[in-house]
Amino acid sequence: MSTGPFQRVATVSAPIKGSFPLDHEQSCKLEMLKYMVCLKEHKNRNEDCRTRAKDYFQCRMDSGLMDRDAWPRLGFKEIEGEIKQVDKK
Repeated sequence: MSTGPFQRVATVSAPIKGSFPLDHEQSCKLEMLKYMVCLKEHKNRNEDCRTRAKDYFQCRMDSGLMDRDAWPRLGFKEIEGEIKQVDKK
């Protein structure tokens, strides 16, 4: 392998959607735990835990752990002032 001026340099690209920084400071640990407990109580049926998921995403956005995005783009829509999960079937 050459150590001359023609070395390969790794290129850095933006993370794919759904990839975001880890919560090293545990800013959203409570919301994450509430969501995980809800999933366990409802046999991993996400539709029963959508408000917990929304709370977790909100915390991550407020803490700068993910970019702010519109709720419909995150799988939620607003109906009569309440955030509902968008049916992805």
